Parts: sequence; structure tokens; C-alpha cells
Amino acid sequence: MNYDLLRGLHIIAVIAWMSGMMYLPRLYAYHTETAPPGSEFDKNFLVWERKLLKIIINPSMILVWILGVSLTLWHVYAAKEGWAFLHQPWMIVKLAAVIFISGWHGFLAGSYKKFLAGQRPKSAKFWRATNELPFLAAVVAVLAVTLQFGQR
Repeated sequence: MNYDLLRGLHIIAVIAWMSGMMYLPRLYAYHTETAPPGSEFDKNFLVWERKLLKIIINPSMILVWILGVSLTLWHVYAAKEGWAFLHQPWMIVKLAAVIFISGWHGFLAGSYKKFLAGQRPKSAKFWRATNELPFLAAVVAVLAVTLQFGQR
């Protein structure tokens, strides 16, 4: 029962995290195109971006990590199989995807600080082109876990 509840909360946190991670670059694209630094519209974008980061993206990432580690490592696989499962190809791929998404999260947060400073760190075209990267990494992570390819 507790496992199912925690797993459900983990999935909800992943959905929230990915939603925010895909929306923030879109906001950055619009911000770059339409809001000159110091303008009233610039200030509005900064509020929207800050709220998205502080209220949705950051808390959901923390929950994803806490619930994912406690679910995957401690309660399920380590108890059943020991720590050897960390060497399985599917787990390596999943962890690589989660680390990539976390790094991308850090890049987006750093970019917000540049917007705050009146800079435009990347072009609107860049933000649109990279908008789906977290989603693609999440697809890889989910397929790695559900298919457990390379399982011994």
C-alpha cells in the first residue's frame, strides 16, 4: 500500500517537473522576442518565470529525487537484488536521463538569473529548439525502467 502511494506521488511529481521544464523554455522564447530589458512586460515575464521555478519546477524535482531514490534504491531493488542492479544497463540509462534533466534544470535556473540581470542568454530559436529535450529524456528514462533492457 505505501509503495503504491509513494510510486503514485513520484509519477505525479515527474509529470509536474516535466510540465514546468517544457514550459519554461517557451516562456524564455517569448520573453526574448517580446520584452525588452527593463520594460513592464519584462517584469511580468520575470514574475511568471520565477513562480514557475519556485512553485512548480524546484519542489517537484526535489520530490522526484526523494521519492525515486527511496522507492527504487532502498525499498524495491536493493531489498530484492542488492546493489548490483545499479550496474544494469536499464538503470544506468535511467540515471543518465535523470541526471541530464537535472542538469538542464540547473541550466534553465541559471538562465533565469541572466534574464534577471537584463541579459538574453540565448535566442528565441534556441529556446524553441531545446524545448522538448526534457520530454525526450523522460521518455528514455520511462522506457528504460518499464522495459528493463539488458536485465540479467
